[in-house]
Amino acid sequence: MATKIVISPGKYIQGPGELKKLEGYASAYGSRAFIIADDFVMGLTKEMVKESFADTESKYDFEKFNGECSKVEIARLQGMAEAVEADMIIGIGGGKTLDTAKAIGYHMKCPVMILPTIASTDAPCSALSVLYTEEGIFDEYLILPINPAVVLMDTEIIAAAPVRLLVAGMGDALATYFEARATARSNASTMAGAKPTEGALAMAELCYKTLISDGLKAKMAAESKVSNSAVEKIVEANTYLSGIGFESGGLAAAHAIHNGLTVLEECHHLYHGEKVAFGTLAQLALENAPLEEIQEVIDFCKSVGLPITLKDLNAENVTEAQLREVAKASSVEGETIHNMPFEVTADAVYAALLTADKLGATL
Repeated sequence: MATKIVISPGKYIQGPGELKKLEGYASAYGSRAFIIADDFVMGLTKEMVKESFADTESKYDFEKFNGECSKVEIARLQGMAEAVEADMIIGIGGGKTLDTAKAIGYHMKCPVMILPTIASTDAPCSALSVLYTEEGIFDEYLILPINPAVVLMDTEIIAAAPVRLLVAGMGDALATYFEARATARSNASTMAGAKPTEGALAMAELCYKTLISDGLKAKMAAESKVSNSAVEKIVEANTYLSGIGFESGGLAAAHAIHNGLTVLEECHHLYHGEKVAFGTLAQLALENAPLEEIQEVIDFCKSVGLPITLKDLNAENVTEAQLREVAKASSVEGETIHNMPFEVTADAVYAALLTADKLGATL
């Protein structure tokens, strides 16, 4: 029998006002926290952090993250953390801040707490940091040996963020079930380094069901800058269910097609999850999924405002040659598209892109 692995953060915490309880959670992992955040997030959270650590024996240092998850920035902040003898790292903010915190913790061999201020991707729970150059160009993936010790989601802060970010998170989460299903069908390996577990597949399916049942309601609440039970469910789906689902359930065509779409300058303004949503529809076209399933995905995307056509991606005027470049980039050797349960070629991906566009425009 094949090895199966599920990996996850040591603790996942979610609820309104949780940032104010930060020290209570952090004290279980260390007594000197090194906290990083960018200028905007520091201004948003500094007083809550200060209040949390008041009247306790725990100490902390709050340092500004300069905006790029680069080896230079990681080394700079690591030096500061070592100088104050920090024994845990806390990242507050968006993806690059959180990835930097994970990398510092990895190099210092100390626990990491992740506090996302948005729910736009499933990356916070993962054992991965994406590194860039100082100029913002992709450098490499830093595969980490363990996931964060704690992921803490304050849903009051997340509900106040731009609604488009929450919806983009739904787009990223939308792919989870379909990619995990494809990986299981092909008996491929996951990011965790082995075969999908039943638990990860169940989380991936629950993620999809939660999006369908609560996505639109969550968007409407977030438009009013409030959190309710629908927002709570979607934050969990976007972050935890999708995080475990993708890392231990598997990636397939949807994320590979997202990567292919990055070659189009026309798509550079889109968020990760927005491109993944169209990639999900293209994967369903690629595998010739039942029309009822495709219809449900399209209806969901329409309801929350995720792209389902090339026009929605600002790519309605791209040439055949450009679209074939997308297909080629999506299907290069080593891409996750080869976790599909059949052979995939660039020609097949090109056909799927055009079919998905037509389905999105028609259904």
